Amino acid sequence: MTEQILSIAEADDQMTAAGQMFEMDTVAIRGVEYRVWKHAPASLKTVLDLSLRHTDADFLVYEDERYTFGQHYKMAATMAHRLIELGVVKGDRVAVAARNLPEWVVAFWGSVLSGAITVPINAWWTGEELAYGLSDSGTKVAIVDEARLERIRPHLDEIPELETILVITEHRGQKPELGAAHARIAIRDFNEVMGTVADDVAAPAVEIDTDDDATIFYTSGTTGRPKGAVGTHRNAITNLMNLIFSGQRSTLRFGGGNVDDKGESIQNAYLLNIPLFHATGCLAVMIANTASGGKLVMSHHFDAGQALALIQNEKITTFGGVPTIAMQILDHPDFEQFDTSSVKSVSYGGAPAPPELVRRIRATFPGGQPGNGYGLTETSAAVALNSGPDYVAKPDSCGPAIPVCDVAIVPEDYEGDEPGADLPKGPDVTGELWIKGPNVVRCYWNKPEETAKTFTKGWLRSGDVARIDEDGFIYIVDRAKDMIIRGGENVYSVEVEGALFEHPAVADAAVIGVPHPVLGEEVGAVIVVRPGHKVEAEELMKHVAARLAKFSVPTHIFFYDQPLPRNPAGKILKRQLRDELCPKP
Repeated sequence: MTEQILSIAEADDQMTAAGQMFEMDTVAIRGVEYRVWKHAPASLKTVLDLSLRHTDADFLVYEDERYTFGQHYKMAATMAHRLIELGVVKGDRVAVAARNLPEWVVAFWGSVLSGAITVPINAWWTGEELAYGLSDSGTKVAIVDEARLERIRPHLDEIPELETILVITEHRGQKPELGAAHARIAIRDFNEVMGTVADDVAAPAVEIDTDDDATIFYTSGTTGRPKGAVGTHRNAITNLMNLIFSGQRSTLRFGGGNVDDKGESIQNAYLLNIPLFHATGCLAVMIANTASGGKLVMSHHFDAGQALALIQNEKITTFGGVPTIAMQILDHPDFEQFDTSSVKSVSYGGAPAPPELVRRIRATFPGGQPGNGYGLTETSAAVALNSGPDYVAKPDSCGPAIPVCDVAIVPEDYEGDEPGADLPKGPDVTGELWIKGPNVVRCYWNKPEETAKTFTKGWLRSGDVARIDEDGFIYIVDRAKDMIIRGGENVYSVEVEGALFEHPAVADAAVIGVPHPVLGEEVGAVIVVRPGHKVEAEELMKHVAARLAKFSVPTHIFFYDQPLPRNPAGKILKRQLRDELCPKP
C-alpha cells in the first residue's frame, strides 16, 4: 500500500489555509450561512472560459469525430447567440434530451452562455415522461435527437410553453428526419440553426450571478414522479471545486497524480459511459473535464468490448461511472487482449459498490487507483469521496465529507428542522444522513410541499441510512425505503449485497423485501450468475450465513437471466423487481 504522507486533517488544514486555492469563507445564501470556496469561479461561464487554456487539445471524441476545446468554445458561443435569436432570455428553460453526442455538450454550454436555465432531460424516458419533464419545467426551446423527437411528437400539445425544437441527427453527415410540421411548435434542424461558426465569435454579453439558477436535473425517480432539482451556478461550481480538492488532497497525501513515468503531466482521458443528463455525467464528469482540459471519449452505446478498444486506442486514464460498468469491463472474456496500462483511475458513484470490486480493480490495474463517491441529484453530485489507499483500507465507505459540507446522522423519527447538539453520536449510530453545503440545490421546481419535506434551514434530508466512523468516513447502510424490517430487526440490503458479491459465481445482486404474514418481511436476493459459473440457492445462503447475522440471510433466492433493471444513475430498480418477483395477491 502507498505510504501516507499526511493525514486527512493535516492535508485539509494545509490546503484550506489563508491565501491557498481552497481557502474557505462564510457567506449568507438565501438567509442561511454556509462555508464556501473563497476562490471559486464566479459562474459556469467563467468555467467555460477556463477551457480556452487548452485551445488546441482534443475535448470531444465521438467515433471518427474530434473537436478541440477551441472549436467547442466557438460552437457553444454560436449556439448561445442562436438561442437568443430564438427568443431565449435569461431565466428561460432550454432542455436537452438526447443520447451522448458532441451536440449535447455544445447545447449545454450554449444554453449556459445565453443565461438560460439548462434542463437535462432523461433520454431513457417514454414519450409521456419526456412531455412531463418539458411541460413541468416550462421549457421554451428543446434540443433533441431524432429518437426523442419521435417519442414526444404525439405529446406536443401537452407542452404549452414549448416554442422550438432543434433536432440532432445520429446519422452523421445527414439531415435529421423532422417529420410533419406542428401548428404551434417550430421543428428545425440543429445544424441549420447553428449555421456558420465564425472564428471571431464571442460569448453573448449576459450578466450571470453566482447564485442565479443554472440547471434543473430531474431526480432518478426510483419512487414517485420525478422532481426537478433547481441548481444554481454556485451549486455546480462547488461540486467542481469539491472534485478538484479531493484529487489534489489525494496527491498531496499519497503522491502520484495524472503523470507519466517521467513525472510529467498528461491529459486526462475519460471514457464517458454514463449519460450526460444525469448529475454525475454532467456536473462531475463533463463540467470537470471542461475546466481541467480533459478529453471526453463517447460511444453510441455502452459495450464492454468496445470500451476496452477505446481504452487502448485513446489511452484512457479514467473510466467507471457506476460500479456495474466497471464490473462488466473487468468480466469481459477478451480483457487480457487489450492494453489497459494507461488507466490511472477507476472511479464510480451513484450506487453502492461491493468491496470485492475494489480488490479486483487493485489486482487488475496495478498503475490505477479505485475511487468511489457519494452524492445525490440534490447535492449537485459529490458530498464525499474515497479514493486510493483510503478506499483500499475502507472499501465499504464513500469517504469523508468535503470540508464545505456538513453531515449529520439523524434518527428517522426526528422532528426538528436542523440537527441538534443532543443527537446521539458514535461510529455505531445509524440514522438518516442530513447534508448541508453550498452544493445543495435550493428547491424542487414548482413543488413547495415536496421542497418543505426535503429541505430545512439549509439541510437536505437525504433519505439514506448511514453511519460515520471515528475518522469521519461515511458508510451508506441503505436507502431508507429499501431497508428490510424482518420481525423487528433492521436488515440493511447493502451489507447483504456486499456479502453476496464475495461469492465467485455472483455477477450482480439485489436484495429486496419479500412479504411475510408473521415477520412482515423476509430477505430476498435477486442473483445474476457470472458466465461459466453455476451455484445453488442453498450455497449462497450458507455463504451469507458465514458472514452476517442469521436474520440477514436471504430465505428467498431468485436467479435472474438478464441484467438487473437500473435507472440511468445506476441504481437498481428494486420496486420493479419486487413487483415482478413478489406480486401482490
